[in-house]
Amino acid sequence: MLDIKQVRQNPDAIAEALRKKRFEFDAAEFARLDAQRKQADIDSQELLAQRKQASKKVGELIKSGVPVDDAKAQVNELLADIEARLEGLVNAAKEVNEQLEAMLMAVPNLPAEDVPEGQDEDANIEVVRWGEPKQYDFDVRDHVDVGAGLGGLDFDTATKLTGSRFAVMRGPLARLHRALIQFMLDTHIYEHGYQEVYVPYMVNSDSLRGTGQLPKFEADLFKLQGDSGYYLIPTAEVPVTNMYRDTIVESAELEAGIKFTCHTPCFRSEAGSYGRDTRGMIRQHQFEKVELVQFVRPEESDAALEALTGHAETILQKLELPYRKVILCGGDLGFSARKTYDLEVWLPAQNTYREISSCSNFGDFQARRMMARWRNPETGKPELLHTLNGSGLAVGRTLVAILENGQQADGSVQIPAVLQKYMGGLTMLSAAS
Repeated sequence: MLDIKQVRQNPDAIAEALRKKRFEFDAAEFARLDAQRKQADIDSQELLAQRKQASKKVGELIKSGVPVDDAKAQVNELLADIEARLEGLVNAAKEVNEQLEAMLMAVPNLPAEDVPEGQDEDANIEVVRWGEPKQYDFDVRDHVDVGAGLGGLDFDTATKLTGSRFAVMRGPLARLHRALIQFMLDTHIYEHGYQEVYVPYMVNSDSLRGTGQLPKFEADLFKLQGDSGYYLIPTAEVPVTNMYRDTIVESAELEAGIKFTCHTPCFRSEAGSYGRDTRGMIRQHQFEKVELVQFVRPEESDAALEALTGHAETILQKLELPYRKVILCGGDLGFSARKTYDLEVWLPAQNTYREISSCSNFGDFQARRMMARWRNPETGKPELLHTLNGSGLAVGRTLVAILENGQQADGSVQIPAVLQKYMGGLTMLSAAS
């Protein structure tokens, strides 16, 4: 959530900044509501002063010759009128404050100054490419056909069990999927210094509000029936980031670094994406992801984003998968993000790069919603943290990339060298394996 003080100072500047995200902020409506709130506060203070003076009026009336009971009755009548008006003002102020909060909860984060202009993903700017796409002397197949040829990827059974946009994996292919998770976690823990955490796969609405999925994106979530109010997590970002909700971190903990990695399944309804990537594992309702989350001081978050993105890139480099890194333009930037890099892996069957990781700096946007703070030792006062996260990586899409980039003319698939120890020394996937 944006800082309401910052919005009050210059709502027109906020509106201008948000246009880069293609969001129309109604500065006039904000100013109108804020003026109502301010006037209600002024009127309340005036009535409180009148109430204080009225309590002294009994003595004045008695001194002027009014009988005691009559004086008390007059003052009580005046006080009752003041209390009624005060109650009305308090209720009005509460309603206006709720409207202001609801308005701000629907407003996205301000983009960083170096976020490029642009309407959609076509305006994203490539930063770097790594690796050269392999040239094949045979007709490449997509991961669906490769997986089916291996006898390990089955969408028909998944549709029978549940419905579309789910998958069943068998045998060595299922093991390869598991190996990817273990490899990613090991790399982030032992090479990049993240602490592994295990979290619930269901969260409450406060957690989703904290990271920005609610109230705006409820249609993208799976909500459980019953009185629990729980939702299946769309990403480990939600439970991991909310671990520090309503928390004040001491400076010493930040010195040591607050960096978490977490593997979870993720559940997304993909509302509004019907017709997109319906074939295969690119866009599913249930998928696995290894997440990276960091909490840092405000002055450290820009550098932390570069480092976190580099950690995700390391996974692709170790797997020898060609990819490119792009910075998202304003129109493609997520609701809570201040700045985002996407990593896009090369998929030969599509002859293009596809997103496999998004790494974002949220500034203090999520922290303000969660009241996640750190104590500044220079002032002794709590200040808002900055939060960051990224996919390190999306496991299903990484498997897709391995199947397509590692495919051989005979239908087998070469297993990346770094994964072979997790596969019991197996170097190739084939129908026979």
